[in-house]
Order: sequence, then structure tokens, then C-alpha cells
Amino acid sequence: MSSKEESKKKVSKKSDRAIDSSSPAEKMVHEQLGLYLYPEKEKKASTLEVKKSDHPKVSKFNDIDLNKWKEYGDIITDSLWLIGSRDRSGMHTAELHGNFIPQIPHQAMLRYTKQGEIVLDTFLGSGTTLIECKRLGRHGIGIELLPNLVKRSQELINKETNPYNVVTKVVEGNSCLPETTQKVKRLPQEEYKKEKVQLIIMHPPYHDIIKFSKDEKDLSKAKNTKEFLTMFSEVVDNATPYLEKGRYFALVIEDKYSKGEWIPLGFCCMQEVLKRNYLLKSIIVKNFEETRGKRNQKELWRYRALVGGFYKEKSICLN
Repeated sequence: MSSKEESKKKVSKKSDRAIDSSSPAEKMVHEQLGLYLYPEKEKKASTLEVKKSDHPKVSKFNDIDLNKWKEYGDIITDSLWLIGSRDRSGMHTAELHGNFIPQIPHQAMLRYTKQGEIVLDTFLGSGTTLIECKRLGRHGIGIELLPNLVKRSQELINKETNPYNVVTKVVEGNSCLPETTQKVKRLPQEEYKKEKVQLIIMHPPYHDIIKFSKDEKDLSKAKNTKEFLTMFSEVVDNATPYLEKGRYFALVIEDKYSKGEWIPLGFCCMQEVLKRNYLLKSIIVKNFEETRGKRNQKELWRYRALVGGFYKEKSICLN
């Protein structure tokens, strides 16, 4: 989602598609459906490797030279992301249940930030976003509630190489509380010589699907959906003042199925964000097969869906 101060521009473009190096039949299906299969086996040109033209045409949001737009093979522009497996390179350990898939913040940063700009993650977890910041040359601030995760995320982030000499900071605290985000307020000026951050990423707990702790301030401990949305909205209210006008907010959330009822957490959270002077730019559905919840249980989940009369959920990315 982008704030309403952003100027509206109509851009005509063709969908760029990346097809996995699988069988010819699968390639044909992907092409005919217009699907982008996130490249894993087949190496695509990295955005960081594309040299700018003599007179680059770039937007205020990223470093993409539109004169060479066909060369950016690793950037997804379709609204359905098929991700076969998690990026486990470097310090992406995937040790935390419910861990953020690195490809998502990676894509968000490529599309919505320039090198040297600042990314704020209000639910840092084990540090995935800040690890990607170091890889892509973005400064990063992460807020994490649980002390054990603050310590562990800092360890992992510190071990990741830092080729662009960016600064990453982990702040311990509850993102629902203004005093926590007040700690963030001074960091852009003191550490990065900037007034505000250029991208906010939120990957909150999917309510109580995974209980991350016994801390009552943890969103996964919310007693019901209403309380969860109230707590989530407090985080949005606290973080929004630190986002530069006209820049982007990326929300990654999954719906839940409980007691015979489908609860559209993604759209509920989206509505809370839209109430706060944001414009919806896109809704992305992400299909990620290799998760702990699905591990060795794909057929079991298919059975549950048939018995319960529902469809298996996929994550929703909103920006």
C-alpha cells in the first residue's frame, strides 16, 4: 500500500514470466496460465548485476533502470508467486516455526527501495528482513518483542556478510506500544542521516495459528479476532508516522480456519491499514509448498479440506 500523497501514474507493461527449468509440459502450462514460478534451479539475472544505461530512467522508489527493464530476470511483477522452497543460503536458518520466507522481503526491497534507504520491520522474528537488508544494501531496523529472539536475530544478522556497509539495528520491545516506536524515531537521524524510513514490512503472527510465547503482549495470544485486529492496528498506528510520505507498506498475512469457519485475517488487516490513509496498490497470493505445517502432511491437509468443506489457505501479501 502506498500513502495517498503518491502521484498516480498509469504504466502500460507486459507481464514478464520466469519459467522453472522443469519438464516441457510444465513449462507450457505455466506459460499458458501466465504464472511466474520463482526461479530456483535456473539462474536468472540478479538485479544487483544489471549495469545501468548511460542515461538511466529510474523512479523515486527503486534503482531499476527502466531502459533495461527486460534484463531484470529476478523481479516478479505478477500477482501469483509460486515459491517451491525457502532460501536457506547465508544466515537464513529457517529455525523458527513460522519464519518469514526470505524471497518476500527480498522482492519488496527490490521494488520499493533504493540502496542506502531504510527498511523497518515491526515483527522481526529471527532477523530475515535485516539479513536481506545486508545482502541488498539497505539499512534496516527491526523490532522484536521476545528477548530470546532479539538475541538470536542479532547473532544471525551479525554473521551475515555486509558488502555494502549498511547499518542494521534490532530494537527490543512491543510494537503495539508508542514507547517502543519512540526508540525507532531517533535511529534514522542518528544512524542514517535520514528523517524517516522508506519501507515498512509487517509479517505479524497469523493470530493464534502458532503460539510464539506466553507473553500476553504477543499478538498470537490475542483472545479473539477482534482483539488481534486491535493490537495489529496499534502497531500500524505507531509505525506509520515514521514512513516517508508516498512510500510503501508491505503486509504479509495468512487467513485461518477455526471451528468450522474461515476467518479472512488478510482482508481484515488490509481494511485496518486502509482506514489509516493508505492506498491499496496490489494483492499478491503466494503459494509456498515447503513449510513445517505441510511437511509430510500434504495429503492429510487435502483430506481435511475435503472433510471440512474448505480450501487450503495460501499467504496473502498486500502492498
